[in-house]
Amino acid sequence: MTLPKGASLTALSKLDGLRGQSLRKKRSQTKPTGRRATLRPKLVLASASPRRLMLLGQVGIEPDALRPASIDETPKKGEMPRTLVKRLSLEKAKASQEYILDDKEFADAYILAADTVVSVGRRILMKPQFVEEAIASLQLLSGRSHRVFTSVTLITPDNKIRSKLVETRIRFKRLSKDEMDSYIASREWRGKAGGYAIQGIAGAFIQKLTGSYTNVVGLPVTETVNLLTGEGFPIYFNWLKLSETETD
Repeated sequence: MTLPKGASLTALSKLDGLRGQSLRKKRSQTKPTGRRATLRPKLVLASASPRRLMLLGQVGIEPDALRPASIDETPKKGEMPRTLVKRLSLEKAKASQEYILDDKEFADAYILAADTVVSVGRRILMKPQFVEEAIASLQLLSGRSHRVFTSVTLITPDNKIRSKLVETRIRFKRLSKDEMDSYIASREWRGKAGGYAIQGIAGAFIQKLTGSYTNVVGLPVTETVNLLTGEGFPIYFNWLKLSETETD
């Protein structure tokens, strides 16, 4: 390769580095111009959870794309619930980011991820896969208090990472054998952290709740909205559109 007159190896190295950058990286280093400058920022959700989509829709937020991340959610040896949920939320956000690095439509989108963990003391209750695991979770929760942690992670178009950890305390009433058996038979526990869904039948088990209800469903709405608006995502635009629809 022939270098242009006056060019240096250092300059060439910088040029090669730029060529090797992802589209997302390049866009983060320049201000939007032309049509791109007039478009509403896009939002990618690193999840396909119906519950999280429902909660976002409740406050007028509709993700432009879903890029659910498949990661190993196994706790590390001795890992505490708070540490686990923050790590998993961040890993989901970063994995989703990898999907859109060179996607022309979403390369400069906001990326939102979340993870929810249920714990009794230091013991982490994962999503039960089998009936025996669901029964064990209910038996442990019966008549006791536990905590639900959700970590929300936001990656901005210029690749800043913001996160918020939310904790809710819950106490279950003492469950009878008939209640446990019937709940297990309902199969509502499948795919739920701790083996229950507060927005469903298990709402009848709750004696006391301190903190965010939507956190237990899977996404703390107030904190999520604050994260997005704090980083310039225009969610109020959708609220105004809703009001216009109602007056039409």
